[in-house]
Amino acid sequence: MNRLSLLLLLICTSVLVAAQPPKRKPANGKQTVGNFLDQQWWIGLKGGLNLSQADPQKRFSAFSPTNYDFAELDKQYDDFNATGSQATLEITYYYKGFSFSFQPTYRHSRYTYNNSFNWYNPEQVDERLELTFDQTQRVTYADLPLLVKYDLLHNKIRPYVQVGVFYSILTGADRSINVSGTDYASGGVNSFTNEPLVVGTKDLFQSYWGLAGGVGVDYNLGNVRLVLDATYWRGMSNLTRSDSRYANDQLAGIGDVPDDLRLHNIIISAGVLFPTRFLSSSFKSLDR
Repeated sequence: MNRLSLLLLLICTSVLVAAQPPKRKPANGKQTVGNFLDQQWWIGLKGGLNLSQADPQKRFSAFSPTNYDFAELDKQYDDFNATGSQATLEITYYYKGFSFSFQPTYRHSRYTYNNSFNWYNPEQVDERLELTFDQTQRVTYADLPLLVKYDLLHNKIRPYVQVGVFYSILTGADRSINVSGTDYASGGVNSFTNEPLVVGTKDLFQSYWGLAGGVGVDYNLGNVRLVLDATYWRGMSNLTRSDSRYANDQLAGIGDVPDDLRLHNIIISAGVLFPTRFLSSSFKSLDR
C-alpha cells in the first residue's frame, strides 16, 4: 500500500468516527435510579386486631323437638363484637406499581353467641326452669395469605388496594361458657349464675380457605416504610368438622353442638417494612 492510499484510508476513518453521535450519560444517574426503583423487595413485621363473624350455613342441636319449632333452638350469633389479635411477617416484591405479597400470620380470633332453653312441668306450667348459655369461642390459626397490591399514587404517601386468597391452618380452639338462669320450680323465683366453664374444642374445627380484599396506605420514612391496612377475609369453606360434631360430651350434655359455619374477619394491621436493595449509603431506596 503506497502513501497516498494510506492517507485516504486515514481520512475516511476520521470522517466515519466524527459522524457517530456522542454517547450521553444519564444526568445525575436518573436513568440508573429509575431502573433500580422499578423493583424492590420488602420485608417486615405487622401486628393488630381482628373482629370475627360466624356465619351459620346449617343449624344443628343436641335436642330433637317434638311439640315446638326447631328454629327455637337456633343459636343467636353476635357479629364483629369480640376482638382478637394477630402477628404477621410480610414479604413483598414490588414491580412498577404492583406488589406481590406473602404474609404468613399467627391469628387468634373470637366470636360469641348464646342459646336458651326452657323446661317446664306440663301439668303445672308455673313450674319451669329457664337457662341461658353465653358462649365465647376462641380459635387460633396459622394463616397463609397471598395478596396482590396496586399503588394508587406514587408519592411519599401511597394508598393502595389489595386482593388475594388465604388458607388457614387450625392450631388450637377452646370455648368459655357462662350459664345463668331462673328457677321457678323451687317454691319461688331464684336467679343464679354459675362459674364459667372452659372446654377444649379443637376436635370440633378444621382448617379452611377464603378470599381477601382491602385497602391500605404506605408512608415512606427515610429508608423504611410504615404500613397501615384493613382487609376483609371471607371464609369460603366450612369451619366445623362434621365427623366430630357430637363428639364433645360436655357440650352435648348442655344441648350445644356446633353449626356448620363460615368464619369472616376484619383484619386491621400496622407495621414497618424494610427494603432489601440499596444503591449506596447516601441514596434512599424509596421512590422519589
